[in-house]
Amino acid sequence: MTDLVPVKRALISLSDKSGLDRLAEGLARRGVELVSTGGTAAKLRELGSDVRDISDLTGFPEMMDGRVKTLHPKVHGGLLGVRDNPEHAAAMEEHAIAPIDLVVVNLYPFEATVARGADRDEIIENIDIGGPSMVRSAAKNHAHVAIVTDPADYDELLAELDANDGATSYEFRKRLAAKAYALTAAYDATISQWFAFADQRERFPETWTRASRLLMPLRYGENPHQKAALYEPIGPHAPGIAQAKQIQGKELSYNNLNDANAALELVAEFRDGPPTVVIVKHANPCGVASADTLLDAWNAALACDSVSAFGGIVATNRTLDAATAEAITQIFTEVVVAPDADEDARAIFARKKNLRLLLAGGLPDPRRPGGTVAVIAGGILVQDRDNGFVTRDELKVVTRRQPTEDEIRDCLFAWTVAKHVKSNAIVYAKDGSTAGIGAGQMNRRDSARIAAAKAKEAAETYGWPEQRTVGSAVASDAFFPFADGLLAAVEAGATAVIQPGGSIRDDEVIAAADEAGLAMVFTGMRHFRH
Repeated sequence: MTDLVPVKRALISLSDKSGLDRLAEGLARRGVELVSTGGTAAKLRELGSDVRDISDLTGFPEMMDGRVKTLHPKVHGGLLGVRDNPEHAAAMEEHAIAPIDLVVVNLYPFEATVARGADRDEIIENIDIGGPSMVRSAAKNHAHVAIVTDPADYDELLAELDANDGATSYEFRKRLAAKAYALTAAYDATISQWFAFADQRERFPETWTRASRLLMPLRYGENPHQKAALYEPIGPHAPGIAQAKQIQGKELSYNNLNDANAALELVAEFRDGPPTVVIVKHANPCGVASADTLLDAWNAALACDSVSAFGGIVATNRTLDAATAEAITQIFTEVVVAPDADEDARAIFARKKNLRLLLAGGLPDPRRPGGTVAVIAGGILVQDRDNGFVTRDELKVVTRRQPTEDEIRDCLFAWTVAKHVKSNAIVYAKDGSTAGIGAGQMNRRDSARIAAAKAKEAAETYGWPEQRTVGSAVASDAFFPFADGLLAAVEAGATAVIQPGGSIRDDEVIAAADEAGLAMVFTGMRHFRH
């Protein structure tokens, strides 16, 4: 193997013909013979290039609607032949197989065809066979062949030829080969996912392959000694925090993105509701409120737990305005996420150069299907997204006292927030605002007490006559296994309870609620979040 391989013959077969003009001109300048297929050959001639048809090289016409054109020994022999292997060289000479030094290929647009809703027959026709075969052959023999699969690499290819008097270097070919195999792997993964999920309607296929592309490296992971990066799935996927546009601020960290995602997912629950603000800290909401204006919602959300809000993540369901931006910048905030921000709001945020402003362009659908993935030692856990929800009509009143309309609204608000709080989760809510949030405790009673303690601290901070848990509704993400958690909510002043039900001690808990004069509703659905 030699380091530099002169490019004398190139095989070009493109679905995406962008940049072909500059590529053809650069290769022609080097006197490279061009061999090409159907539409690409026609485009090259239109550009004024001399081109040899693939059928002239193989001695066979393109046939079967183009399905068979490059699957031929004179193509793959020219790609796979090891030039400095005497047996390979003799076979090439015996069978008149000419070496191919450069392959420029991109693949049929399978993903785009699926995305635009094509019918099954058209989708199948857009599964490329010859293209990936040429890519893999050329990449395997990168010791002698350069494989280019991305129009973005044309300029680098031409610069490589200029730097090496019409040749490519081994390091360059190795790098292209790695990119080529990543392409074919992702392409096949996308096809296999379509067959499994869309065509065969499998929920958990026997083999599940997923492909992702790097969006950006991150400074570090959860801690500085951990490396991290952000990827997005290749293939159909819902947009979210990974696609948000960063307008300003420091580089995003792993924790920033994780927390911002939690905030965006929660505020999306209110995308069709009144102006709403979510404040998140360490992936848990510490304040959520809906109001007539974003500014009022911000003030109410902040009042729930102003201590935890310091250094937090803020998300809104409306375009940010100047008044809300001004209020947010009064405390230290790591990230602000919103569908958009007006010019005045952007100017205000710009005064805080480290604050990261992310504009998502919209909010994800909280009811969308999909799955979540968690890596464990020796395996991968896969489950459906928690897109479950309950409506007012689905609530089952289990106490003697019926809840009032205000209590029902607060119950549903608290229940929506509790879905996004780490278990064990307790959320008190009143008048469209969280009054206290208890997250991630090992027992439900402690979560109820922590949430109440936060409400008491807020009342002391703001000089309220009583804490906002008084007269509130309380949500529990799972059933109360004992009455003690419910009694802790009673002590905090809650008057209504929403919980899944289903405990063997439901009767005991219902009796405790009746004795305290509470109204309680069951949802029949839990929202564990680990």
